[in-house]
Amino acid sequence: MNLSTRCKITKVLNYTSTGTSAVNTTAVDMAGWDGVLFLGCIHLFNATNTVNAASETTSGGTYADLLGTSINPTANNQAFWLEIYKPLEQFVRLEFVRSGATTTLGEVWALQYEGALSPADNLTDDTYIGELHISPIEGTA
Repeated sequence: MNLSTRCKITKVLNYTSTGTSAVNTTAVDMAGWDGVLFLGCIHLFNATNTVNAASETTSGGTYADLLGTSINPTANNQAFWLEIYKPLEQFVRLEFVRSGATTTLGEVWALQYEGALSPADNLTDDTYIGELHISPIEGTA
């Protein structure tokens, strides 16, 4: 098995400069996928900040927090992950509460996996590039 053909890779948040307002990622459409793993980084944290998942039945609707999904950063440049498996609604996103002091967020990526849409074609998106190599031999890269 290779991961790049078994999941859809999407950047859902660009680097976000220092601020105190809430920030939401772009929602991922979970139709045809069983789970999503969000990966990101908090560059400059504050102890009162949280990250949580939220979902909605339509992409432009009012998102509701998902029970128990809140995580709190504890250090600058801390990487985080948050996984939602078999969400009950079609659209899922992350929400960052930047209360109190300022917080800087790094990029956030979503890896959607399993389900009817696997295998994924990650080579057709012009926002990033990549290659799959199976059993490459040693030599000049």
